[in-house]
Amino acid sequence: MQSTVNFIAEEQPSITHLVLSEHDSKTFELNAEQAAALNRVGEGRYLSVEPGTQSGLWRVSAHQYVGSINVAGLQVLVKPKIPLKNLFLMLEVGLRPRDWKDEVVSYQKTSDLLPAFVSFFARTAETTLARGLYHSYREHQDRLIALRGRVDIARQLARPGVVIPTACRFTEFTAEVIENTYLKAAVSRARRVARVPAEDRRRLMKHLVALEDVSDVPHHHSDHEQLVFTRLNEHYKPALRLAQLILANLTLKDDIGGMQTSAFMLDMNELFERFVTERLRRELRGRLGVDSQHSATLDKDRRVPIRPDLLFRSAGEPSFVADVKYKLTDDKATGRNPDYYQLLAYTTALELRQGALIYCLGADSGQERQAAGGPGAPVRVRHTDKSLHTYALDLSGDAEQVAGNLKHLADWIQRMSAPGGAALDSASREQSGVDHDR
Repeated sequence: MQSTVNFIAEEQPSITHLVLSEHDSKTFELNAEQAAALNRVGEGRYLSVEPGTQSGLWRVSAHQYVGSINVAGLQVLVKPKIPLKNLFLMLEVGLRPRDWKDEVVSYQKTSDLLPAFVSFFARTAETTLARGLYHSYREHQDRLIALRGRVDIARQLARPGVVIPTACRFTEFTAEVIENTYLKAAVSRARRVARVPAEDRRRLMKHLVALEDVSDVPHHHSDHEQLVFTRLNEHYKPALRLAQLILANLTLKDDIGGMQTSAFMLDMNELFERFVTERLRRELRGRLGVDSQHSATLDKDRRVPIRPDLLFRSAGEPSFVADVKYKLTDDKATGRNPDYYQLLAYTTALELRQGALIYCLGADSGQERQAAGGPGAPVRVRHTDKSLHTYALDLSGDAEQVAGNLKHLADWIQRMSAPGGAALDSASREQSGVDHDR
């Protein structure tokens, strides 16, 4: 059962603040205990800490995770290289941009993602539960003195001669469903986070009261995959998506003396892949089929599995393949050699002539910015008919501009999926007067 201890949301004067951007490195003055603690958090996935050139100095390097870490008297804030408002957009929870306006303002002021995210979750859950607690029919099995539902013949015959209690099988209209137990698990964990505004902390307490009759189930974040959304529980979807992120990415430990060790780090690679996949599926509905994480094999003996991020189908047949890469190289908008090798394997195994690496424009330090993103010059593989493309998706604008850029990407993929797609794409860009090639 989750603890519901309430923490005082005050800054400790002894806390040292370290601020980095994703994929950035900086040198800070730390003691050995602090350096070791940072290395332990996330087992090196979030940060790498190495000795600097002088005693007492340590080189801290961020990876693809953004968020905040509080440990050993340190608060480490890792900021994304895309605009802060678009980090909330990439969460892809199905809400309008104005629904997280307050959280964006708070995040822009402090760069601390965790309390802003918890506030966002608290307000989203409030909107969800305002429509009433979701109930559904659930089948039960029990031995009862009075017959209820129908007799469970198999279980009753397992105890011959015993008439009462009777094995019964019945359905009950109940709130004891995964939608509510999963939401309660996330609310319980979020309520333990420090520095959350008092108003949103009260909201979380009200949510626990509303879910009081729902069991405390220790959910794993992967339990979200068990959810099936229909028109009856569709309104739960945004809150449960945020609940999934809390259960997957928030770790808390209460230390002696009232200090709290916490980490809330979001994987930008994963967020970007999910965001692009969901938006392309929406944009291409009725035009192309979109398979995510398609399972296939590289070899004829089916011993070497491959799993491209995106496979597009025209009339049911594979027509184009893509891998989503939040970050490519640090110097220019080209893929790393292994990325091209991987894409070449996909196009070969799937018998396709073309594929693409879709990456986030502006996520690479030193990368030259294009006016509006788009496709780069293709790599034409020697002695084959394969062409490997890169496509820069610009996420620097507002929600409407990002939506427009995604529509351009979807239109380009549709053109590339057509027979003779490369030629059609070149002709289309010439007619529109747009040239994205480098």
